[in-house]
Amino acid sequence: MKGINSEKNRLRHKVFTEVARFAYEGSGPEELDELPYKMVSGEDDPYRSTLFLERAIAGERLRVAMGMAIRPVNEHTPTSKGVDQSMIEEKYYEPPLIDIIRFACNRCPDTRVYITDGCQGCLEHPCREVCPKKCISSDRRNGRAVIDTEKCIKCGMCMKACQYNAIIRQERPCVKACGLGAIGEDEHGNAVIDQDKCVSCGMCLNSCPFAAIVDKGQIYQTIKAMQSGTPVVAILAPAIAGQFGRNLTDTKMKSAFRALGFEDVMEVAIGADLCTIEEAEHFLRDVPDKLPFMCTSCCPAWSIMAKTNFPEYADTVSMALTPMVLTARLVKMKSPECKIAFIGPCLSKKHEASRRTVKSYVDFVLTFEELAGMFDAKGVDFAEIEESKPLRKASSDGFGFAISGGVAQAVANHIKRVDPDREVRIVHAEGLDECMKMMKKAAAGEYDGYLLEGMACPGGCIAGAGTMLPLNKAKYSVSVAQKEAPVSNAIDSRYADLLPALEHIQEELSRQETPEPVNSVKVKMLNYK
Repeated sequence: MKGINSEKNRLRHKVFTEVARFAYEGSGPEELDELPYKMVSGEDDPYRSTLFLERAIAGERLRVAMGMAIRPVNEHTPTSKGVDQSMIEEKYYEPPLIDIIRFACNRCPDTRVYITDGCQGCLEHPCREVCPKKCISSDRRNGRAVIDTEKCIKCGMCMKACQYNAIIRQERPCVKACGLGAIGEDEHGNAVIDQDKCVSCGMCLNSCPFAAIVDKGQIYQTIKAMQSGTPVVAILAPAIAGQFGRNLTDTKMKSAFRALGFEDVMEVAIGADLCTIEEAEHFLRDVPDKLPFMCTSCCPAWSIMAKTNFPEYADTVSMALTPMVLTARLVKMKSPECKIAFIGPCLSKKHEASRRTVKSYVDFVLTFEELAGMFDAKGVDFAEIEESKPLRKASSDGFGFAISGGVAQAVANHIKRVDPDREVRIVHAEGLDECMKMMKKAAAGEYDGYLLEGMACPGGCIAGAGTMLPLNKAKYSVSVAQKEAPVSNAIDSRYADLLPALEHIQEELSRQETPEPVNSVKVKMLNYK
């Protein structure tokens, strides 16, 4: 769970820290083979049945954090097998992005109604009386209720009838968290992901209490790029507010990231402002004359889900570029030779950045969890970081992109400024199961003329799989950032005039079969500093 210093969270942090340290220290492949023994020393009792199993799982987690694939269960090879292919700056993760370490999976039961030891074996047995399938009987030895699982339809009526709350419903956490039904199981009961259905939202990873579900990373590649002398610019998602505590203030961001080796830092809320303007223009132009409704585009998991499951409405998803891509293009307009690392809460952004049309702009994607490992590996103490110029320049609405409902509200606020007489009706959903319901209603004509916002993560980006704060604290931190923003509306952004140049880049790329670097496209250079 987010915000709890649990064994699972400590383990993930340890993996990211060790990979970062491995990169910063310039260690060779053989060092990677030693890391599982360093992480699982044997001084403490292993959580799993044996030290060997614990170390094998640690080895797979390290491989995945390096961007490599999980090894087959029956393959007995070093942890470092194939690492040479990952020890390069240009390495993108090997699909699939999210995978399951089979021998770390607990093989949890997939939805069962279960009678606990809390059953008192009472005389009344209301559970037995209300069961529509008569699948509950009493144990003659102690009177406790027993469920015939072959007959049980899991309706839950027995749960409601029990005055002791002794009957519970158990669901596989990863299955419950997946809004698209992409989690199944193999013949051994291990969870498996249907990659054709998966949109890389990471909610299954977030929910697995055994940390058996993992995502591939680019920590190593980002650090190596910085060490090569290539300037690497970090672009930070609005959800970063509060993720690293009170000591990492807005005026310390630039210095903190330079301590890691980044050349500079820019906030993605600026790209959110530009995205707001684009989506507002699309809505005003196309709804309802050309489109029955319009969907926001900034959450890639939601966008993929909508286009895949409702192909006849794929064109209702806004063509506006996401804040990540818009911000990356802004940076490369000024510094075309640099590399860009997007740092945010989202696993699906890793998927987005691997697309052909995005690769030219976003070189690396890191989550806040992975970034925390880099800070620890480098020994960065936020309390000792010197102050520098404030980072915040975007609008309050731009920062609001991090919270469910914030994207649609930003677009509505912009429309109200440019066309006060235009009514904008909004509906938003959070969690892919709720997004599916929203799209079904839209397809049935219930939301004609509406602006639809979908967020794959319940709560919005601040609840992404790569975040570290509990939802309430994250939401409060973003609200503080919104209050401190220099302007309230995207239309007042000092970067709004850059949109024509960015759109020109998009037009040029749409004519190219293979996108070229930004510096090959003739655009008017504008200083955004």
